[in-house]
Amino acid sequence: MILVGCAGWSLPRAAQEAFGAGGDHLARYATRFAATEINSSFHRPHRRALYEKWAAAVPPAFRFCAKLPRTITHERRLVDCEPLLDEFLMQASGLGDKLACLLVQLPPSFAFDATVAGPFLAWLVARFAGAVALEPRHASWFTPQAEALLRRAEVARVLADPVRHDAAGSPGGWPQRVYLRLHGSPRMYYSSYESPLLQVLADRMLQAEADGAEVWCIFDNTASGAATANALELLHLLKERR
Repeated sequence: MILVGCAGWSLPRAAQEAFGAGGDHLARYATRFAATEINSSFHRPHRRALYEKWAAAVPPAFRFCAKLPRTITHERRLVDCEPLLDEFLMQASGLGDKLACLLVQLPPSFAFDATVAGPFLAWLVARFAGAVALEPRHASWFTPQAEALLRRAEVARVLADPVRHDAAGSPGGWPQRVYLRLHGSPRMYYSSYESPLLQVLADRMLQAEADGAEVWCIFDNTASGAATANALELLHLLKERR
């Protein structure tokens, strides 16, 4: 399975004609895309009722990935955060079975420590039945030791662009899941991706799918509205190549 979408579901005016009718942006977004990433949950909590509203706005096969709160990843740094995680999971469970994945994005200063990461990830996957994707940004996470821990926990290591470290140029962790986060390059959150790169990306995603992996590709270059156009073009390329 391949899921393509954006971080959030705001529709730039220039792209709105590409989407079907709907009561709000999310409903219209879901006429073309089968997945989205909820980044707002990183910054602030949402009521369970809001998650339920989002779930009701999309088709049954639509899937959400919700980003863990910064209170867990950046403030507590995965330590003594069980009550915070339980509260977040209670809220996000309003999405029902449409909550397919959780994203754990770590701060750049967060070095790999198996005594911290191991218990946290084990605790998380024991409480959440869906997929987990981890986006580390410190060089120490791109090592055989970290890779082995992620595989044991069945957690995917995100391939994020721009790539910060040489060893971060490919996805890692649990091989049955590939999670791509494209933030825009060279200018993060603004730059659009050119067609030749998207063509290569489509081929690699199809190969990963053929190898048995579930593939997520989320465009986070939303500040200029480029994410929507890039995601639509990638969908077209994937359809052509199938």
